[in-house]
Amino acid sequence: MRKNFWWVICAFLIVFSIGFISWSPAANGKTSANKVASTTKHAASLSELYGQYVTDIYNTAQLQLSGMDAFVFQKAITGYINLKLAHKLPENSSVITVVDFNRSSREKRMWIIDVVAKKLLLNTWVSHGQGSGDDMATAFSNTEHSHQSSLGFYVTDDVYVGKHGRSLKLDGMDLGFNSNARQRAIVVHAADYVSQSSINQLGRLGRSHGCPAVSPEVCETVINTIKGKNMLYIAGNDNRYSSKYLDENVAEQFLFPAMQADTAQVL
Repeated sequence: MRKNFWWVICAFLIVFSIGFISWSPAANGKTSANKVASTTKHAASLSELYGQYVTDIYNTAQLQLSGMDAFVFQKAITGYINLKLAHKLPENSSVITVVDFNRSSREKRMWIIDVVAKKLLLNTWVSHGQGSGDDMATAFSNTEHSHQSSLGFYVTDDVYVGKHGRSLKLDGMDLGFNSNARQRAIVVHAADYVSQSSINQLGRLGRSHGCPAVSPEVCETVINTIKGKNMLYIAGNDNRYSSKYLDENVAEQFLFPAMQADTAQVL
């Protein structure tokens, strides 16, 4: 009888242990799943908030009406924030310039925008380099004497008077893509071939040696608006291009630190 009793006790303990073991991981798994789901939700919310921030500027400035590509604009804003965090731009810098070489030279493909005021300041023509293509810019280079345009983020610097008159120096921020801008004398300057008459005559704008040249009619306005450590971003169709300044996570965390702190607590 005593022997049977101990067998019953042992059987009960075995069943209880199996039930406890099988229950514990399930509970832990559920907790982990909740953490993952919550983290994913926060990450999605952070991305959504950033998208809303960019869209608000885009819509308020009515950039769609001037033909600005929303995807290119988001890249420009991302670079602008990253450059500020890298101390490449002063804190009071609010003006960005976007050049979209995905578009025909016949289109006004340069935009100057005040992102704080959410206002389009100027939309105008801009040339690309002779070596980059005819009407469309399809080839890009960081090499001297290539006469090609260079993609990426620039910071505007000093004004000087050269062979093209009053011109604006640019510093390329993307190593290997536009970092030779100073060496190549890539600057903003006026050019007579950037005009409606050139489009009428050639079917496209005239082309530079790689500089983002603008019309003489607006050159003074362009230079005076964007000089002195402001961002200029040149976009184009080149799969090789990459930039450390296109980190949206950095931009999101800077704009919404409270949301990022909540995510960290979940982890």
